[in-house]
Amino acid sequence: MRNASHPAPAKSLPSHPFDPDDDKLKEECGVFGVVGVSQASNFIALGLHALQHRGQEAGGVVTYDSTTGFNQARRMGLVRDNFTSAETLALLPGNIGIGHVRYSTAGSKGQTAIRDVQPFFGEFSMGGAAIAHNGNITNAVALRRELIERGSIFQSSSDSECIIHLMARSMGRTIPDRMEEALRKVEGAFSVVAMTRSKLIGCRDPLGVRPLVLGQLGDGWVLASETCALDIVGADFIREIEPGEMLVISAEDGVQSHFPFRRRKSRFCIFEHVYFSRPDSSLGGRSVYETREAIGRELAKEAPVDADLVCPVPDSGTPAAIGYSLESGIPFAMGIVRNQYMGRTFIEPSEQIRNMGVRLKLNVNRALIQGKRVILVDDSVVRGTTSQKIKEMILEAGAASVHFRIASPPTVWPCFYGVDTPEREKLLAARMTEAEMTAHLGVDSLKFISLDGLYRAVGEPGGRDPKSPQYCDACFSGDYPIVPSDKIEAGFKTKEPAE
Repeated sequence: MRNASHPAPAKSLPSHPFDPDDDKLKEECGVFGVVGVSQASNFIALGLHALQHRGQEAGGVVTYDSTTGFNQARRMGLVRDNFTSAETLALLPGNIGIGHVRYSTAGSKGQTAIRDVQPFFGEFSMGGAAIAHNGNITNAVALRRELIERGSIFQSSSDSECIIHLMARSMGRTIPDRMEEALRKVEGAFSVVAMTRSKLIGCRDPLGVRPLVLGQLGDGWVLASETCALDIVGADFIREIEPGEMLVISAEDGVQSHFPFRRRKSRFCIFEHVYFSRPDSSLGGRSVYETREAIGRELAKEAPVDADLVCPVPDSGTPAAIGYSLESGIPFAMGIVRNQYMGRTFIEPSEQIRNMGVRLKLNVNRALIQGKRVILVDDSVVRGTTSQKIKEMILEAGAASVHFRIASPPTVWPCFYGVDTPEREKLLAARMTEAEMTAHLGVDSLKFISLDGLYRAVGEPGGRDPKSPQYCDACFSGDYPIVPSDKIEAGFKTKEPAE
């Protein structure tokens, strides 16, 4: 397998100051695949750029060309910095390929983690195959232990590599058969794109926790985590891959579908609607932007307050803030402005500079804020550190009062399905009541949308069915639809089921 040349590691940089985005749940990963188009790597680079919000730590591309065979490039950093040069893309020829952007939820982090960057490649008796995975395998520790005992040699610390080793041990006649057998042994959440020399494969776990969509690009086909990645390459959206469905796609035979897993009720991740997906994507036939605006409207009904301005915490709080403003009649204003171009600071991070971290990304519009009673709308509260610093900035700018309204219920439980969540004891809502959080943050009021209200906003008029929830909402409810086997083995205590 040919590797595109890899640049020398960057010199170590001084650690950057407090980053407001570090107090967000991190967006798992993004996957993209294409078959039946010339210069596939160009389309993959564009698709991964559209999915960059799902992972900014690293990216990788694998393609196949009949002359050069399988080719790969794996890089730390952003797509725009690594996969836009003609020289790099020329080293990734072929009309089929897959790509992946990563924010690690399992495995190591930093410059030493290049070995964990997907896609992963394996050479089998019937030919090579590459695989990229969005989600998290909840029995990966047990699988890894068993595979190592049987002689497997792992090259990474990623849970996703288990799939390649399970495929290697399968006796299936074809690579899709081997992948199917491997995924039957996997627990957890997975949306997978894979490739052979001529076939593009896509599969979702039986609960459909993570998203995956199908598009058509001329005579070719595209698989992607979100519809916004189809838009950027000019592909037509065809449909979402069903929970538990596997597609095998080739330029010759088109799209072939089957369902290798037992049919189960879908439990799609509700936080995709709240935060993870781009607002210009669609989920379940609904615009993500319109859903977030509906969340804001529902929040205004549930938690009204006398105020002068509704201001989003940019950028993720903007659609919900617009909805809150429209429903309440309180004017919308960009009271906080985001600097889109902040990267690592070039200043040696003294304690004073660390405390300026929020100001490097977010700045208060004093002319709007001074003397006003301000409603700040954000998508979530995780540790609460950013909320505190934003509140301080708003008050320093002369606000008369500050009211937080949060477009999701309290995040009380960690996610084990592909989201980088702090340990439970570090989640503010797991340690404090709403009243305690209000006092801790030092705001005049704090209100979260209810779980029923969130369900109504995403299109369930009756709210959440406690006996058969329509979504995965474990981070809010503690109701884990897939047993987190590895975590329980390590001592994690799940919520006791209601009587």
